[in-house]
Amino acid sequence: MKRRTILATALALLLAGAAPVFAYEDITVRDGGTLTGKVTLIGKVPKPKGYNLTTLPDPLYCGRISDGQGWRILQPFQVGPAGEFRDVVVYLEGIGKGKPFGAGGQQQIEAKDCLFIPFTTVVRDDQSVTVVNMDPVMHDIQAYETSHLGPRVLFNVPLPMNPQHPRNFKDRSDAAMYHKHIAGAPMKQLVNLSKSRRIFVMQCGFHAYMESWGLAVTNPYFAKTDEQGRFIMSDVPPGTYKLVVWHPYIRSRIEQTVTIGSKGAVEANIAVPAPTGRLYANEVLEHAYNRYNVTEETKREIDPMIKKQHH
Repeated sequence: MKRRTILATALALLLAGAAPVFAYEDITVRDGGTLTGKVTLIGKVPKPKGYNLTTLPDPLYCGRISDGQGWRILQPFQVGPAGEFRDVVVYLEGIGKGKPFGAGGQQQIEAKDCLFIPFTTVVRDDQSVTVVNMDPVMHDIQAYETSHLGPRVLFNVPLPMNPQHPRNFKDRSDAAMYHKHIAGAPMKQLVNLSKSRRIFVMQCGFHAYMESWGLAVTNPYFAKTDEQGRFIMSDVPPGTYKLVVWHPYIRSRIEQTVTIGSKGAVEANIAVPAPTGRLYANEVLEHAYNRYNVTEETKREIDPMIKKQHH
């Protein structure tokens, strides 16, 4: 028994010693460079997802953003008229020490008008994310980490609404005309991904069109593209790194090698081929006969008062 205990202890120490440590180190970067660039989507923008509002809860309130035919549209690809790929994450790999992570606190995602905002979030691995319900309807957070090995549940908790909101809307005038957004109790959840996994997705258990994706990073050298598809990173330590472009529905790895000189300025423009084929099971269909279970009366009740969506 004693020998087995010694062997077990030795094995535990060996495994602990063998485990690689990738802790990021904060330093003062005195000779850092600047990386700027633009991400462009090349090809046809993929079709959005479509959700029949009559099959899900709160169709009148959530239908204030809809297509006027009783359907809610979710377009994961935000692309400008010249292919400007917006709301895409770019990050550098291979930086073990550099500037500190931003002092903006924990990341926050809001449920507002039956949307999770923002659609993409960048978080530090093993840190928390806060989710707040601004709507007068109940939401439910279901978060999963994803990889080629399949999903694993991170957390699944109800997202309470603020008690000052009215409850039990009875008709369109009650539900659709209500425009107040009051924060409910914040739900703070730890994002602790398994080894080698960096991506997680959060959905609402009640409203399937509510979707938000997250990327866990190990250093603060990341950015999200703006309306022009542009990004900027500053105080980058001199060196050669891989610049990676991430979007949850771009399945292939998009990367480019960049070399940053001392106090240098580098521009990296990246063209991303648009994915082809059917990307999701609930892709919007073009044929009118597929708009089942939405009567003319229901269409009149589900009024897109905030935004009329287009395919």
